[in-house]
Amino acid sequence: MLLNDEHKTIFLTLARASIQQGIQTGQPLPIDLSAYPPELTNKAASFVTLERHGQLRGCIGMLEAQRPLVKDIAENAFAAAFRDPRFPGISANELADLDLHISILSPAKAMHFSSEQDLIAQLKPGIDGLILQEGYRRGTFLPSVWEQLPDPSLFLRHLKQKAGLSADYWSSQLNVYRYTTETFS
Repeated sequence: MLLNDEHKTIFLTLARASIQQGIQTGQPLPIDLSAYPPELTNKAASFVTLERHGQLRGCIGMLEAQRPLVKDIAENAFAAAFRDPRFPGISANELADLDLHISILSPAKAMHFSSEQDLIAQLKPGIDGLILQEGYRRGTFLPSVWEQLPDPSLFLRHLKQKAGLSADYWSSQLNVYRYTTETFS
C-alpha cells in the first residue's frame, strides 16, 4: 500500500485522537468508516510505536490484516498507550511529548531455508520484518529494529529470545516469515 502525505496525516491524527480519547474515557476512538476514503478502510495490519524523549513508551500491533486499517490504527494506538504490559498507561501530561510511529505491514511470506546460516544469509537488514514461530511461541521484530541490531545473526538471536526461546535455539520445526513495512511518523 503506497500512502500519500494526506493519508499519513489522517493516520497520525487518528492515532493521537485515539490516545486522547483513551485519556478522557478509557476507550479507543470509535471509528465511523464512512468518514474515511475507501482505500483507508481496506483490511490491513499495522503497528503503532510510541516514543517519549527518544525512549520506547509503547508498541502494539497486528501481524495479520483482521480489520479496516483506520480501525486497526485507532485500536493499536490506544493499546500501545494503555495496554502495553511493559509500561504504565500514558498520562495526559505525557501526550505533548509523544512521538508516534505507524507501520503498515505487507502480508507475511514464509521463508524457506535449510539451516540457520542459510536463513541468516537470506535476511535483508533494514528491510525485513520477521516473525519467528515454533509451536505456541512467537515473536516479531519490525524492520526498524535493525537500527539497534544491524547484524543479522544478532537480530535473529534476539528475536528467538523475544519468542521465549534460547538465543542459540535451532530446530527444523522453526517457521520464519518475512514482511516489509511502510513506516511514517
